[in-house]
Amino acid sequence: MTTTILLDLKWENLKSDRTFRQAMPECQFINWADAESKKADLSQVKYAVVWGPEPGLLGRCSNLEAIFSVGAGVDHIFSDPDLPNLPIVRFVDPMLTGPMVEWVVLQVLMQVRQQRRYDQQQRDHQWGELPQPSAPKFRIGIMGFGELGQACAQQLLGFGFAMNAWSNSPKDVEGVTSYFGNDQLSEFLANTDILVSLLPLTQATTGIINQQLIDGLAKDGPFGAPIVINAGRGGSQVESDILSALQDGRLHGASLDVFETEPLPANSPLWDQPNLIITPHAAAMSDPDALAAHVANQIARHEDGRGLENLVDRSLGY
Repeated sequence: MTTTILLDLKWENLKSDRTFRQAMPECQFINWADAESKKADLSQVKYAVVWGPEPGLLGRCSNLEAIFSVGAGVDHIFSDPDLPNLPIVRFVDPMLTGPMVEWVVLQVLMQVRQQRRYDQQQRDHQWGELPQPSAPKFRIGIMGFGELGQACAQQLLGFGFAMNAWSNSPKDVEGVTSYFGNDQLSEFLANTDILVSLLPLTQATTGIINQQLIDGLAKDGPFGAPIVINAGRGGSQVESDILSALQDGRLHGASLDVFETEPLPANSPLWDQPNLIITPHAAAMSDPDALAAHVANQIARHEDGRGLENLVDRSLGY
């Protein structure tokens, strides 16, 4: 019997099913981006590869056995109120980790070396040196210390930054001071000059980057005010609080790759904030070939009884 796979990929670089057909030529695919697919018999679907499926879509797949996320995050799947109680597999791949590390390191260095202010001086034809504190003078704190967070920490340690991390449970990583749980969050923030958020979006992390958190960050760092960098989820930040802190100097700067509403509306005041770096949720894009190979491998494991990898813990939401 032919295995049927539902594809609901959304992202422009993933809407084509060509790579999936090449990776799994023996399978049948229903590509939800194709209008004709709306007429398909979803009862034949055994696996679904999705990003933000419309509510109820997965529930219509009566013989579904597993759900594959297009990305490392899964909040876009949990937003479905009728989500079936089935295994959910995260996409974990070096093709995602590498670009994310590059983006985080780039933003840290852009902020530390005050590149945006030099860019403005260039536009204004001004020559003037700005303070350039060395890396060891900065304490970087990473919120969300899973695979991506630990990979970022390893690269930043190489520059000499002092590294802290905050997560749900203690993590033993050489060179990194571990803080965990709500009881240690305040201490973590007080020892953080540059906050890097890679948090998944859960009930506990929604709106966590707010005025209270910003005000809890260290104020005795090299710039006298902290820096916030977020490549996790837009839902974890309160943008009005970040904007206010950037404008009144409570934040020295910020770099945001994710936003409460995406695409970021053209009339958002964030666009015109000079000490804010904006990128369009492009820190790490899923590679179609890598994603198709990942799904093919996991389905093969499931079919021959070896079990699925990178399963989501529903109780944690990631």
